[in-house]
Amino acid sequence: MTKEVHSSSAVYGLGFIGAAIYFISQATTFWVGVIGFLKALVWPAFLVYEALKYFSL
Repeated sequence: MTKEVHSSSAVYGLGFIGAAIYFISQATTFWVGVIGFLKALVWPAFLVYEALKYFSL
């Protein structure tokens, strides 16, 4: 594997941990926490969506 693969995996991993902590800490019930964990798995999609929404005219 190349260095870029390792660094992007590390960034995704740290982002996943941070997103999981954020979403789960905001949860009011167990099932909302489960949904938060699932959201943490796909956090890059949320990031890209919000970025495109912000930069669109």
